[in-house]
This record gives sequence, C-alpha cells and structure tokens, in this order.
Amino acid sequence: MHLRRRTQPIMLAAFVLAIALVSQTVARYTPDWGSLDARPLPSWYDEAKVGIFVHWGVFSVPAFDSEWFWWYWRGEHDPKCLAFMLKNYPPGFSYPEFAPQFHAEFFNPGDWADIFKASGAKYVVLTSKHHEGFTNWPSPYSWNWNSVDNGPHRDLVGDLGEAVRNRSLVYGLYHSLYEWFHPLYLSDKKNGYKTQQYVMHKVLPELYNMVVRYRPELIWSDGDWEAPDTYWNSTAFLAWLYNDSPVKDTIVTNDRWGDGCYCKHGGYYNCKDRYSPGELPKHKWEKCQSLDKHSWGYRRDMKISEVMDLPSVIEDLVYTVALGGNYLLNVGPTADGMIPAIFEERLRGVGAWLEINGEAIYASRPWRIQNENTTIPIWYTSKGANVYAIITAKPPKPTVQLLVPKTSATTKVTLLGNPKPLPWSPVYPKAGLVVLLPDLPYSPGQAWTLKLEDVH
Repeated sequence: MHLRRRTQPIMLAAFVLAIALVSQTVARYTPDWGSLDARPLPSWYDEAKVGIFVHWGVFSVPAFDSEWFWWYWRGEHDPKCLAFMLKNYPPGFSYPEFAPQFHAEFFNPGDWADIFKASGAKYVVLTSKHHEGFTNWPSPYSWNWNSVDNGPHRDLVGDLGEAVRNRSLVYGLYHSLYEWFHPLYLSDKKNGYKTQQYVMHKVLPELYNMVVRYRPELIWSDGDWEAPDTYWNSTAFLAWLYNDSPVKDTIVTNDRWGDGCYCKHGGYYNCKDRYSPGELPKHKWEKCQSLDKHSWGYRRDMKISEVMDLPSVIEDLVYTVALGGNYLLNVGPTADGMIPAIFEERLRGVGAWLEINGEAIYASRPWRIQNENTTIPIWYTSKGANVYAIITAKPPKPTVQLLVPKTSATTKVTLLGNPKPLPWSPVYPKAGLVVLLPDLPYSPGQAWTLKLEDVH
C-alpha cells in the first residue's frame, strides 16, 4: 500500500504530461488569418530554393499571344487575336474546339522529370487548372472539360506527379480559383459575389478532390483577385488543409486567396508575377519567372530574342536567393507534349551551374549584407559559419575586392569547384579583402562563387 501511494503521483504526472503533449500535437488552426498566418512554413520549402513551373493546357493548342488567349479573344476582343482566328480558323469556331487537338501524343513524364531533375530544381509545380477551367486530371466537377474525357485522354497531373516523385522531387500544383466563362462564376459575379454557387459546387469540391487524390505538397493558388477571400471561403479551406488534409504537415501555400491577400496573408508571398522586392523582405517569398519573356504558356511564334539567356536566369536566381526568396522558373510545353529544345537547354544550363555553385544556394540564408556593387555585382548568401560571395559578371582584372566581410587570421577563401585556397589580403583600416583570382573556368552562366570561411 505504501509503495502504491508513492507511485500514484508519478503516474498522474506522467498522464498530465502525456495529455499536454497530445494537446500540443493536435493544436488546430482556426479559419481566420490570425491563426492561419501563424503556421510555420514547412522547412523543405526554404531549403529547396529552386523550382520549375509548368503552364500547360488547352491554351497550348492555339499557342498564340499567351495562355490568356481565350480571354483576349472572347473577353476583350483584342484585334490581334480576332485577326488570328479570322485568318486561321473557320467562322463560328469556338475555344472548346481546341481541346480535341490537345493530343499530348509525345508526352513522356519520365523525360520531363529527367529534365527537371537535371535543372537542379527541388520541386515542380504543374498547372492543374488555369483560368480556362480545363482540368489536367479527371475532375468529377469538370465533365468533358478535362484531360481524360477530352484531348489527351490521360491523367496528366497523376502521370507527371509519379515521375517527378520517383526522382525525389517535391510535387506541387497550380490551381486557378476563377474561370473566365463558367456560368456559375459569372452568375455570382453578377450578384456582386453575394452568392457562392460557383464556390460551393465547383471550386471547393474540386480542390478537396485534387488534394486527397494527388497529395500535392504545394498549392500555387491564382485567379482570386476579382473577389474577396470570404467569397472563396479561403480560410475554411486552408484550415482544413493545415488541420485534416493528407498533406497537413508538409503542405506549402502562397498568398493568392482573395482580393487584398497578396503580400499579406497565406504561406509564402508571391505578391505579383515576377515580383522583385528590391530589399530583404521580412517574410518568405518566391519569384516566379518565365523563360519566355512574354508568356507563361507556349507560343508558336516565340523568337529566340524573347527567351531569357542563361546569364540573365542565373543573375535573377542569385538575386532572388540572396534576398531570401525561392526561384520558380517557368516553361510552357507544346500541345503535343514536348518541352521546347530552347527551354530544355536553358534548364540544363541552370543545372550545370548549380552542380558547381549549389552549395551557395540550397538551404542558404540571407547574410547581414545582401549585395555590394563596386566595379562588379556581388551577391551574398550564408550557410552556417560560411559566407558566399557570388560574382555575376566576369571581373575585368585578376583580383576582386570585397568591402563588406570582416576577416580574421584564419579566414580562408576558395572558388567553388576548386578546393585550392586563394591568396587574399585585408583592406585597411576598415573591413574587406582583396582576393587574387585564378583563371576563372568557363561558365555559360557568367557567375562564379567565392566561399569565405571565418569571416563575419
């Protein structure tokens, strides 16, 4: 009896501790921005740094102007798009008639995934549905306007997801909330968004279906800006996503969940397409950039001068990472399922540069100073005790001066890709050092990285 009395408080304390631990693990997010915005961003995302965006859909068939072709043609009656249709298609031809021509006959998801892997990207984001409403999976809420009932007769989302994951890449999905010409959406819009027929019967059921079926670890939301988040029921969906969905522990989202949410609510911030903050933001962000300077979807009349060259891509990537962002680089495949050769060449070029310089990119953190620009542009990143100075233009002489780092007697400088220590001398009386460079190896990306150990 005496022993039993003594063990009771211990057992009670253990029980209380267990309850406390359980309550912590099942702490739930409530459907309001205060709670949802407080959710920590899963660590995989910030460590990944580089992703590939893929815009693919029925818009890849006309492949003219941009992925917004249907809207410019039928919504804004753009003269250029009207003339294109008048010249090339019979009178009365409608946009849905493009869908059967979306054959994707050369689509090999393994080939795509190999290219994405070779690019050095750590995650891939595919358009599951753009503003045209065509879903690249057999959505039960998009009858005959999906990739299984029409066009390719394949589950494009599922096929690419399997290939991407087999190569240890994270899989995410882009999803447009609104659809330009969906009758339920147009009805809600006419009612000043006081009704939610489109949201309740199309958007939310489709989102739930997509998440449960494919378990994406990133949702890139878009098409939100015409209505407030209360119309889209965004907070309720995100609360489910973070609390009860099959990807609740790893899912990452952006900030496009309703008018006024940009750069304010959600997971990481996109703010706007091709967003460049100019200084270090306080919140995790992402820059989405397209290799085609004028379109996210494939254009048949794209000129090589309209494609970003490799040095521009690398400089953009370095700038983004130095300022704490992720870089999501877009390609637009053809309607027959090919990634244009010029895009593949660019992606493999990015991968070749990252093969040597990725140590300064992946899992890096912004340093106390992000850049300096004396005679050449230099961007800084850091990882642990190491600092990386990324030079995005070839130095005009065999030395480079870094004015910001404070050196010590044990400071060591190397060029990534070459383990041999480089000679350097301090700059007095202030901080800084002058580094004697070796013959710089050929770099199609026109960028080289100095690794600085024991500086502050």
